[in-house]
Amino acid sequence: MSVSGRAQVSRMMFGDTSRTGVSFAKDPHVVNFKERYLMYYTIRPKKENPNTGMGIGIASSKDLINWTKAGEITPARDAPYEKNGLCAPGALVRDGKVHLFYQTYGNREKDAICHAVSTDGINFDRNPTNPIFRPTGDWNCGRAIDAEVCEFKGRYFLYFATRDKDFKIQMLGVATAPLSTGFNREDWIQAADSSVLYPVYPWEGECIEAASITVQDGKMYMFYAGAYNNWPQQIGVAVSEDGITWKRLFKEPFLPNGKPGEWNESESGHPHIFTDMDGRTCLFYQGNNDKGKTWYLSQKEVYWKNGLPAFEKE
Repeated sequence: MSVSGRAQVSRMMFGDTSRTGVSFAKDPHVVNFKERYLMYYTIRPKKENPNTGMGIGIASSKDLINWTKAGEITPARDAPYEKNGLCAPGALVRDGKVHLFYQTYGNREKDAICHAVSTDGINFDRNPTNPIFRPTGDWNCGRAIDAEVCEFKGRYFLYFATRDKDFKIQMLGVATAPLSTGFNREDWIQAADSSVLYPVYPWEGECIEAASITVQDGKMYMFYAGAYNNWPQQIGVAVSEDGITWKRLFKEPFLPNGKPGEWNESESGHPHIFTDMDGRTCLFYQGNNDKGKTWYLSQKEVYWKNGLPAFEKE
């Protein structure tokens, strides 16, 4: 199944109210798996029991517009590293299985990237080597969140957000593993001893996070979030030929926050650039207009011309 022939005539607007009665869905990531689309996203703790911690919701769709909740991933009792919560999923499909990469939550400098695998996209088995990655070096505080794993030029690249030693500036780092990897901890090697993307433009504030990759014409294109939530957070794009050295395509946001009164007035953030099986791309992102009291997910199709992304076909 693909989006071929699908006319984008209505806006996707998805919110999960199942845990608190108020819409909360953040950090989207979509895969095409077994004749349907699956979207993984962050959900709040349950209203009646805040100690349940953050979790990951799962929704399914046939058209990338209309979504139905299909499951949840909650902290495992036998996984002390995620007892405070888990969130910010990233996923890929390999050999008929969904590999999910997610972060622990609520541990500040000790938050790390974990891995789980599923044959149905709903029920996951944790990697026994979890957490599989935390960065090292004087340039960061040891934290890793917002995982994105993708294949490029014979390796898997793991992009993550971390912070400086003062826990003030958020930035991106990268690690790599061989194609034969089981995504275990011992397979990941930090590929750069510094940030690969650091906030520099005013709209990026003190934060670059939520890297998401699509490969077009032999190059990596990274859609990333600039600035912390509701500053407003907005979405930029960078390009790389080796996965390590990145060049921004635009000085201004590719997808800005909405105008006053619009649903995403407070931010357009945490992108996922989904590449379907037919090569078409859709940019999923989160937004709200109340400074984070609620959160919704939406998407827009992205077209490519002369090595540049655009929301208009021509």
